Amino acid sequence: MNVRVVVVDDRRLVAEALASALRVRGHRVLGAGAPVSRLCELSVSKQPDVALFGSSAPEAPGALDPLLRMRRESPRVAVVVLGPVPRPHGVAAAFAAGARGYVRHDERIEGVERAMIKAKAGEAAVAPQLLRDAFAELLHPRLAPDAEGARLAALLTDREAAVLARIVEGDDTRRIAERLGVAPSTARTHVQRLLTKLGTTSRLEAAALAVRTGLLDHLRRPR
Repeated sequence: MNVRVVVVDDRRLVAEALASALRVRGHRVLGAGAPVSRLCELSVSKQPDVALFGSSAPEAPGALDPLLRMRRESPRVAVVVLGPVPRPHGVAAAFAAGARGYVRHDERIEGVERAMIKAKAGEAAVAPQLLRDAFAELLHPRLAPDAEGARLAALLTDREAAVLARIVEGDDTRRIAERLGVAPSTARTHVQRLLTKLGTTSRLEAAALAVRTGLLDHLRRPR
């Protein structure tokens, strides 16, 4: 099924790459751009069936404001959020803001297509497990973000805390190694240990977790 779509992301290269992949697969991409605040502008002017909204930290304060504006100004357009592996509360927040779907950013292009088609048809485009987890957390809340940040901060060494700070700043392995005065192989080892302790699978996910929980603020406090 051909879908008329616009793509927005805070990273222009990501938006353009996804737009190109969708064009190759026969979809009509009406626009692609950055930052995500352009969601409503593009959707109102292009009138797509679906808008893909890419965010590295959808649970951060104000991150979903463009969706709230969309719900007021262009409610016909179905919005699918593309984000990191979220806490279940993040999925619930996305739908509450007006999204019709949530897809992990590491999903294959076929998964993005399925979500677009379901959203266009008026269905909830989200993996069943994410929905189950969202309802479970709403019924049985876990640690508040601040408490979770404190718990995670207690797990990290000073070196791992420094690595996380560099990741949040967007540094690659070479830059992290230079900042810490270590070999790139050592920097990679520190990054992997950090990801394991945080329970994340990528640097992007780790950065989103740090933002959501205020982890860096906890790490700056005397320990």
